[in-house]
Amino acid sequence: MTRPLLLRGDFDAMLVRAAARAAKDGGQARRLLALAAIYEGSSRTEAAKIGGVTPQIVRDWVVKFNAAGPAGLIDPKRPGPAPLLTAEQRAALAAVIDSGPIPAVHGVVRWRQIDLCQWVWEEFQISVSRQTISRELRAMGFRKLSVRPRHHAQAEGAIEHFKKGFPARLEEIAAETGIAPERIEVWFADEARVGQKNKLTRRWARRGTRPSAPQDQRTASTYIFGAICPREGKGAALVLPRCNLDAMNLHLVEIAAAVAPGAHAVLLLDQAGWHTSARLVVPSNITLVPLPPKCPELNPTENIWQFLRDNWLSNLVFRSYEAIVEHCCDAWNRLMDQPWRIMSIGLRDWAHRF
Repeated sequence: MTRPLLLRGDFDAMLVRAAARAAKDGGQARRLLALAAIYEGSSRTEAAKIGGVTPQIVRDWVVKFNAAGPAGLIDPKRPGPAPLLTAEQRAALAAVIDSGPIPAVHGVVRWRQIDLCQWVWEEFQISVSRQTISRELRAMGFRKLSVRPRHHAQAEGAIEHFKKGFPARLEEIAAETGIAPERIEVWFADEARVGQKNKLTRRWARRGTRPSAPQDQRTASTYIFGAICPREGKGAALVLPRCNLDAMNLHLVEIAAAVAPGAHAVLLLDQAGWHTSARLVVPSNITLVPLPPKCPELNPTENIWQFLRDNWLSNLVFRSYEAIVEHCCDAWNRLMDQPWRIMSIGLRDWAHRF
């Protein structure tokens, strides 16, 4: 008859029962209570009855406990089914998603889950469901995100070249104006048209339904001339009936009044005709810096317009031109009351040296 194994000597019944009370795993607690009974002098057969197992299994518990203590009695995590895709196949799938589909080859202009299931089958002869491909994509860090527009005629490398040279341009402006570099305020300006033909945005609704929102077909409209200084969380805007040189001159006066005393504003804006005209009257505390052509993503004011439309200027019917102006003014003033929002939307690493 085999000699029973002795339990390790650095534990006793009290310590083992305390470990059982603290255990988060039910199976571990049951095994510890069985071993505590052995510490108290019970036989292995009696301990087996407490654990609801055979004496041989109690012996196995003793071996595991002697080797690793209470942690050795935790049920190991089951490995689960083997993954359908290997690491190399996941890497190939990620590369295909990053490069995007070729319409002439794949027959689609954007990847859907069902398209990726078909691609996996054609490449590896592995059949996967949409649920499986969804889990794989999320595990690899992919999410379904809204697309940022890029002008089709944008010069290659224009954005990177502008970002790289911007710090030197700021230093040059500081030297020309005699202003300390830390007193330079980086501003962004743009214009947005708001009219009765308004935008409809997404809204929460029950699955399977299609929510509705009122939409007007009339054509009255106005323009918001807006500028923000993200680092300071401030801005300046005018709501004007036309978008032309005279309106831009008025806007520059408004921006100049918002620049801190003793500071100098570097105003980044696109190359619209009313931004680059020789008849533009630029205040002494502002220097205009044109952005590269066809690169609107460099201007965070575009994101300001998106925020205003998505939250305060969409899904509305404007009864008159005056109502449009009133809503535009109210939306801008609400934004100015939230400087943290301007910072969150407008700050850029390349412009603010973060």
